[in-house]
Amino acid sequence: MNIRIQQFNPTVGDLKGNSEAIFNFYRNAVEEDVDLMIFPELSLCGYPPMDLLERRDFIEACEEYYQSLAKKTSNTTLIIGAPVKNTTKNGRPLYNSAIVMQHGAISAIVHKTLLPTYDVFDEFRYFEPNTRFEPITINGRIFGITICEDLWNNQNEIEYHKYDINPAEKLKHAGAECIINISASPFTKKKPELRVNMLKGHARALNLPVVYANQTGANTEILFDGDSMGVNPDGGLAARQALFAETYADLEFTSNTLQSRNQQNAKNEDISNEERIFQALVTGLRDYVKKTGISEDVVLGLSGGIDSALTAVIAAEALGSNHVHGITMPSEFSSTGSVSDSEKLATNLGIDFDTLPIGSIYDSFSEVLKARFEGTEFGVAEENLQSRSRGVLLMALSNKFGWLLLNTGNKSELAVGYCTLYGDMAGGLSILADVYKTEVFAICRWLNDSYYKIEVIPESIITKPPSAELRPDQKDTDSLPEYDVLDHILYKYIEEQASKKEIIEEIGDQHLVKRVLRMVDLNEYKRRQSAPGLRVSAKAFGVGRRLPIVQKWTEQE
Repeated sequence: MNIRIQQFNPTVGDLKGNSEAIFNFYRNAVEEDVDLMIFPELSLCGYPPMDLLERRDFIEACEEYYQSLAKKTSNTTLIIGAPVKNTTKNGRPLYNSAIVMQHGAISAIVHKTLLPTYDVFDEFRYFEPNTRFEPITINGRIFGITICEDLWNNQNEIEYHKYDINPAEKLKHAGAECIINISASPFTKKKPELRVNMLKGHARALNLPVVYANQTGANTEILFDGDSMGVNPDGGLAARQALFAETYADLEFTSNTLQSRNQQNAKNEDISNEERIFQALVTGLRDYVKKTGISEDVVLGLSGGIDSALTAVIAAEALGSNHVHGITMPSEFSSTGSVSDSEKLATNLGIDFDTLPIGSIYDSFSEVLKARFEGTEFGVAEENLQSRSRGVLLMALSNKFGWLLLNTGNKSELAVGYCTLYGDMAGGLSILADVYKTEVFAICRWLNDSYYKIEVIPESIITKPPSAELRPDQKDTDSLPEYDVLDHILYKYIEEQASKKEIIEEIGDQHLVKRVLRMVDLNEYKRRQSAPGLRVSAKAFGVGRRLPIVQKWTEQE
């Protein structure tokens, strides 16, 4: 039997576009004598559909589209993912299902059993869990179909809970010869190693081949890397697809073994952390712009700093240099390099560049506020006036020309509130919101040394001490610890969810740890007002991290 795994990049809610793409891929598979073609989880509607699933007209349309697809199938069996109505009187109104089609009809529908409710997932909000474990027969071979979490069983970087049901094991006992898993498993920096080890472990434990089809591309904040594969019972890889690519892999299933049909496996485990994050962010921006249709062009502030430099590089890679507009907005406190380095970067990237000084704008604000500020010292309010002046200019350009404003802040700054509401936090999409400052430096080094192999990002940008340049001789370290120390504390607190006591025991500086953790908690209100951020870690700010603004736990802990 010839099996094709289709690594698919759907757009949430684009039922027409997704179904047409599915059929075009399927038609090619038919012409190339594929016996079974497998698409990812909820491939018809895209993942995650969220509260679209509560709309009756949306569910009716999903049913119309998958019924129409079924009618167009031939000898080649097609498996897609879609929401399916629960026709019983009990439970939630929908199932998360794998629909099996052949010979112009639906031959089987298999429902998802394990419905995750952690991190970015909220499936028990919409779906009823499966309780029946019955393999299906396709062309004389018996397959056990599972859907994402059914095989993952929460084997993640952060262990939230363990299920008391193992769907794959039940399907094996019911006679399955091969386990199929259709998935929408989001990307994180450590996911490729975690995923391949998980799949190898299941294949060995079950003594069955495993065929895994994962979504690729991006939908809003959530990025999907694909990394689809076929794994043999001994844990050997029969096929593995490249990250962030809409590709397919063909396998021959004979006896108890999968064999690649003349395709070389991707070496995803050999890709550096810097390259993975870069690929993910480029994909995230490209798909956000393409799928929303909001604009073909983006605008961003170029400060001469490393965050805006990396954001500009990502934008140029994702959209093309002719669609990127960089604006430098110097004040009296800006260093000479803030303009010259920005201009050099823009020249290297070939992007549009302009200088809009904010001195007169800041002076006019100061004049209006002079009477109210009289008798007070220069401080945060005056610093933030500069940041907000820049935000006003960037938003004006965005409004006038329809350009999407990119936010350039990183995770370290967002974590501790080292950012200004309605100023440098302005933007429609935050590219680096889940990338720590130390990672920003590492990626920029990798770009120059390994990707471009020339100095595209000026060395002076990489080596200069980080500064907001909102007062004379300002450095980030005036307010924050060195970034390697800060990022370690933040990682322990945010990703590892370590307690204050545990972090103090490791770091040794009780005052510093308490101060950093208090900054993180106090600035939750800022993060609630920030732009959507592309997610690359196991615990990112945004949809997957739900903490109250009003809380006293960290102080009492």
